[in-house]
Amino acid sequence: MERAIGALQRDYLTPEQVEASRLSMGLDTQLIADGTYVVVEDDASRIVGCGGWSYRATLYGGDAGAVARDAAVLDPAKDPARIRAMYTDPDFTRRGIGRMVLAANEAAARAAGFKRAELMGTLAGEPLYRACGYEAIERVDSMADRGVPVPGVRMGKVLA
Repeated sequence: MERAIGALQRDYLTPEQVEASRLSMGLDTQLIADGTYVVVEDDASRIVGCGGWSYRATLYGGDAGAVARDAAVLDPAKDPARIRAMYTDPDFTRRGIGRMVLAANEAAARAAGFKRAELMGTLAGEPLYRACGYEAIERVDSMADRGVPVPGVRMGKVLA
């Protein structure tokens, strides 16, 4: 995650914004506790990609972040599932790992009864999400409530 945050956003953000993005990014261990987080390993058992989905209200933000989180359980009949904490090791980009993680999480959310998914994408992640059928819902000037503003884009997709 740290390597992905630092390396993959350089073409989209200033160095100050990359550093500040750590306030709104990172792992949310609630996903692990809920059993909705997956990792992809290479042949040497090195984690090369990860991501999760959630049936809770929080749209984004890691454990150490400056983003308000809400553990309320969503209603699949009316609420979208959340796609969360997607990262690919910078040495393994452009190999389909992000698509694989995203597809696995969409399938799990669909199996849990969700008809839609939403996520808060970074500018670096937006091209992948668009290529996978997500559409922009709104652009935000800052994903954290403190620090240097880091833009993001809330995106959604019909799963059913």
